[in-house]
Amino acid sequence: MKLVTLEIDTIPLGQPLPFALRGADGKLLAHKGYVIRNRQDLGVLLARGIKLCIDTHESGDSHRAYLAQMQQMLLADASLGQIAAMKLSAAQAIQHNPEGAAADWAELQMRASQLLRAPGSSDFPQRLLDLHEELERQCQQTPDSLLLALIYLTGRETRMYSATHAMLVASVCMLVAGETLGWPEAKVARLGQAALSMNIAMTALQDDLAQQTDPLTAAQIDAISDHAEHSEALLRQMGMSDPVWLEAVRHHHARIPGPLAERSEGLQMARLIQRADVFGARIAPRATRQPLASTAAMQASYYDEQRQVDEAGAALVKTLGVYPPGTHVRLATQEVALVLRRGASATTPRVAVVVNREGMPTGELIPRDTTQAQWKITAAVPGNEVRVHLPLARLLPLV
Repeated sequence: MKLVTLEIDTIPLGQPLPFALRGADGKLLAHKGYVIRNRQDLGVLLARGIKLCIDTHESGDSHRAYLAQMQQMLLADASLGQIAAMKLSAAQAIQHNPEGAAADWAELQMRASQLLRAPGSSDFPQRLLDLHEELERQCQQTPDSLLLALIYLTGRETRMYSATHAMLVASVCMLVAGETLGWPEAKVARLGQAALSMNIAMTALQDDLAQQTDPLTAAQIDAISDHAEHSEALLRQMGMSDPVWLEAVRHHHARIPGPLAERSEGLQMARLIQRADVFGARIAPRATRQPLASTAAMQASYYDEQRQVDEAGAALVKTLGVYPPGTHVRLATQEVALVLRRGASATTPRVAVVVNREGMPTGELIPRDTTQAQWKITAAVPGNEVRVHLPLARLLPLV
């Protein structure tokens, strides 16, 4: 059983529940199809201190997609009328697309955001491990789809920036450590867990800063400066005592160049997290700045503080390629393509054209072989310059 806490406004009233409703202890409160008439009925449960949850194992992908869409509406401060309309349209849509890939990633974003914004909850450690387990599974089974989804979302997401960023950094670190550095599985898993939890002391602040246009306040500057130590302290308070994990979190912003072999295990992880953190931050938009192209973000990770090649950064570039999945590139034909998966070399990924040479959307995704001279990649293109926004459900099947 894997329980996910629900916001009360995501529960449909006056219509059959599309999922079984459970308490925090897993006890069944209302079966699938049960009609909750009004908020007073829910209030009875909440007054008794019962958290409202669903078991994602029994609810299925369609219901997770439904909840994810509800959460998106709530985060966007939609009106009650809009939310009610979305409930109906989402309930109808999931019947026709029960396993939509985009809906799955929206649900993971929601789960991660809810988790990381409330690190003091008693079930935080287990929920963190559950989220890590899902990312670890996808790293092992569908790494290019994972990269495509998280890098593509990073270039567009500001409301749940912190959660998306944490998942991206954790996934990149696990792929680099496993595929290129050859670290043992236990060390790779611990690295991913540290990366997921590195910013738990400032998740909400990170989300605010992604959309903030005013200068930083003194309090915000202090919170940013101290967040690594505060994140470590929060983990300790919740009973996490793994010294390597805690060391990696505490030092994940340390800017110390040099070989990995000369560092402790925790500091090796911290350095890789720091390099992946730099990459993820550079490709993400902010209210006050545009995202960088993938090549500029890769360069920032590749060179260390002394402008020398960084060992962890070089491993990152070798693993992801110069043009990772989820980024945009310009071809020799002047077409703009989306990178779908890594290729035989760092500069020849598999791509599909989304904008033709006249600057118009192609409508259909057109595959191109970048190993051929006529379709070679000539430049990376920042995501904000591409006006074609395609749903992940359409892109992931092409990977």
